[in-house]
Amino acid sequence: MRLIFLGPPGAGKGTQAQYIVRDYGVTQLSTGDILRANRKDGTELGKKAQTYMDAGDLVPDELIIDMIKEELKKPEIQKGFLLDGFPRTVPQAEALDTLLDELGLKLDSTLVLDVPNDELVKRITGRRTDRKTGKVFHVIFNPPPEDGDFDLYQREDDKEETVRNRIKVYEDQTKPLIDYYSKKGIAETIEGIGKIDEIYGNIQKVLDKYK
Repeated sequence: MRLIFLGPPGAGKGTQAQYIVRDYGVTQLSTGDILRANRKDGTELGKKAQTYMDAGDLVPDELIIDMIKEELKKPEIQKGFLLDGFPRTVPQAEALDTLLDELGLKLDSTLVLDVPNDELVKRITGRRTDRKTGKVFHVIFNPPPEDGDFDLYQREDDKEETVRNRIKVYEDQTKPLIDYYSKKGIAETIEGIGKIDEIYGNIQKVLDKYK
């Protein structure tokens, strides 16, 4: 089972991805994790990426694709993968298509977790982090215990202006991917509102077709 997972910041992809990995035996491929691992291990690709990052530049798509290519060659990927964080743009999707064709692989589905913008803002701006422990609470969904001794603050990237900007970046760059994969007939939109288990149940209905 070879999947792509799309969704705006705050949609809950991280939580749902854990369930998918657990139940379907696929490997989650997060481009952020892959990039960090290559830098930490001092691979040639990691060293190249570091030169761009040291200069304050974005790591080129070609380099990310080369890292993904190395991941897809690993034996543990044979059961399938869940790509998270890539592609973010249509040119990246086209580069991924070329890579998959080269490796003789075919995508099964693109999962799109859909959540209204106002709900996303409510979810993210309500987060509060404890300075002492790093634990994250939510003023609505997971408030801290009243008898606890916490020093809570709101991270800069959880503030409304920043959140709305992140959502706009997603809409401008990543939403066109939904049309791209819809034209291929492999985009599946799942409503991301409701209880976590209910949302996952709807994801399972999609994935069970590919078992």
